Amino acid sequence: MKYFFLTEGWTIGRVWASEGLWQITAWRRQPDIQRLNISLVENNELMWLYRIEDAVITVEVKPTTSATVSQAIGQVVLKRLITAEQVIERLETAEAKCQLLNIQSVLL
Repeated sequence: MKYFFLTEGWTIGRVWASEGLWQITAWRRQPDIQRLNISLVENNELMWLYRIEDAVITVEVKPTTSATVSQAIGQVVLKRLITAEQVIERLETAEAKCQLLNIQSVLL
């Protein structure tokens, strides 16, 4: 699996595999991309961690609203997806906050 952080208010656009742009008809499915319940805050921006399957090599991301587009870049292509080890290294250097909505989920 590969990972990337994505700022709150941005969404995933097109996805590429080694053969080119992801074709749902060829793969017979959407790419496996999941937002995890892990985030970090950097420069007052909330960034969510996403997990993506190994077949994906590039992900296009873009703002979800037109108001965000006028203040920032219109779209970005992520070519450097990171490994689990790199995620842990990044989280180790970040100021982390943990918020539990269901305490029962962590009790034995």
